[in-house]
Amino acid sequence: MGVTRASKENWFQRINELLDLYPSIFVVNVDNVSSQQMHQIRQSLRGDAVVLMGKNTMVRRALRLIVTQRPELEKLLPHVRGNIGFVFTSGDLKDVRTKIMENRIAAPARAGAYAPVDIFVQPGNTGMEPGKTSFFQALGVPTKIARGTIEIVSEIRVVEAGNRVGTSEATLLNLLNISPFTYGMTVEQIYDNGNVFGPDVLDVSEDELVGRFMLGIKQVASISLALGYPTIASIMHSLVNSYKNILAVSIATEYEYEGSAKIKEMLANPEAFAAVAAAAAPAADSGAAPAAEEEKEEEKEESDDDMGFGLFD
Repeated sequence: MGVTRASKENWFQRINELLDLYPSIFVVNVDNVSSQQMHQIRQSLRGDAVVLMGKNTMVRRALRLIVTQRPELEKLLPHVRGNIGFVFTSGDLKDVRTKIMENRIAAPARAGAYAPVDIFVQPGNTGMEPGKTSFFQALGVPTKIARGTIEIVSEIRVVEAGNRVGTSEATLLNLLNISPFTYGMTVEQIYDNGNVFGPDVLDVSEDELVGRFMLGIKQVASISLALGYPTIASIMHSLVNSYKNILAVSIATEYEYEGSAKIKEMLANPEAFAAVAAAAAPAADSGAAPAAEEEKEEEKEESDDDMGFGLFD
């Protein structure tokens, strides 16, 4: 039974309300997500985000109608493909993404499904009877008989990431009670205040952002100084360089001003300033000197107590 006209109108009204309320949207893939798991995700996001699902045709139609008033939302249209949904939020994007990714459940391998990661079988006793040895041999799993049961000798990769899981591999993994897959929402794209970007952007730390920004400023300043074109990034360097030039001219000529007077005096009489610096160095150790003097005085007092006489004199 198709969606009724009233349901469509309610859905269009709902997405309009959410677009007005929330500045950020997660475009999420919901492949293999059960209705029970979806319910758990909605509960975990309650208060932080709102999940909205709908047919892609309805989503595209709603966005095309809204684009006339809000053209920045047109950037979402290319990403409305596959089994996707929207998570609307006004909270911290990293925190919301963490909550989305936390709601994942383990699932057994199914024949025909693509393996998102490499699937390995670990060595150990399987508890199976020796009659199933041929099954392991057909899959290339090294085994031996130990205490009347099949034991896997070494670790082996059963399925490579990106390949389909075969019927034999799925049967083996199920026999060993291995659930290698985890299913849940996966973030495909993020829309935030008119910008669309991948989820990996959220992995960039604030320190890295500041470092890249400072590197950009340095490069702009270097280019500006090389071209002789003043910019905000280079103006301070230009002022410092100009002051150095003025100072050099003052030192090389008889022209003198307040900033160059002390430097000229240092150049004219370096011995005096060297003596001042030498006198300042012992002052830094003045805290240790009194202690040393006290120790010497104590030693002197101890020696004076004998008055020059021995114990048996």
